[in-house]
Amino acid sequence: MNDLTKNSKLKTQNYIEVSAGLVFRDGKLLIAQRFPGAHLGGLWEFPGGKRNDGELFEECLRRELREELAIEVEVRELVEDITHHYPDRSCHLKFFRCNWKSGEPQTFGCSAFAWVTAEQLCEYNFPDADSKLLKQLREDEKFWTR
Repeated sequence: MNDLTKNSKLKTQNYIEVSAGLVFRDGKLLIAQRFPGAHLGGLWEFPGGKRNDGELFEECLRRELREELAIEVEVRELVEDITHHYPDRSCHLKFFRCNWKSGEPQTFGCSAFAWVTAEQLCEYNFPDADSKLLKQLREDEKFWTR
């Protein structure tokens, strides 16, 4: 196997597509903490998960939030679309604004969750991939007033 084939195979195996939600309820944003043993374990994130082949990002997000947190949401507009490279993988993330519809969050797919304000976001450690979006959320109150 030549280097080009090896690199292409590695890239495919270590490339994931993720759909994440900015779930708002009563002026607060839902965040979830990753399990300690997981990739980026212990960090906080915007809930969501890996997209299955052939699945729309919006479908993925509804499914993941139902499976991992037991909540139903209305997926709205795409807020951010980024690709971030970690040492062991590349992630293509799509962040959607969501309205909470029903269900109280449970910790089926995370170790903890919290409803936070813009001011409280700085109290939580997030993955590097979320840094641009976190800055927008802290500085732009339009996210919190819709």
